[in-house]
Amino acid sequence: MLRWITAGESHGRALVAVLEGMVAGVEVTSLDISEQLARRRLGYGRGARMAFERDAVSVLSGVRHGVTLGGPIAVEIGNTEWPKWETVMAPDPVDPGELADSARNAPLTRPRPGHADYAGMLKYGFDDARPVLERASARETAARVAAATVARSFLRQALGVEVLSHVIAIGPSAPYEGPPPGPGTWPRSTPARSARTTRRPKRR
Repeated sequence: MLRWITAGESHGRALVAVLEGMVAGVEVTSLDISEQLARRRLGYGRGARMAFERDAVSVLSGVRHGVTLGGPIAVEIGNTEWPKWETVMAPDPVDPGELADSARNAPLTRPRPGHADYAGMLKYGFDDARPVLERASARETAARVAAATVARSFLRQALGVEVLSHVIAIGPSAPYEGPPPGPGTWPRSTPARSARTTRRPKRR
């Protein structure tokens, strides 16, 4: 059974993904993970952070010479923003005077609609949304991509299963009739991630 867990904050030093239960002998490299993280940064509607985040990958354990060892696999993904937040997000105590001079440390007291801010503040008794939003951030999904890359490699190599996806319709725009995209025709650069599109005929 595969089990995975992620750790890290949006503006902390790094994100970490740990995957437990992966069999030995699966070929996977840090480059494989980096390629999938690059796909995550692309596409229509991505935030401004995607333009400068580099997602530097370090495989910490569980892989040797590009092959899994059978033990827990740990992957670290560095946060480009960390140097700017090193004081505000420091794990160890910081001089209050130093924090007082940092605009980034200003309390966030207006929960954002649709986010986890308010629920997290109530649950944990925070008067500042920062501890909540740092964890409940879309940035955390980068760690999920890292763990999923290893799982995808196992599915492909052990079972011949290839996981692909693409957009089939956006409003009146939909793909041509035909087979779904394969590994060689998988859309990688189009903002909408659709293999081919055409306009549906208008209903009378």
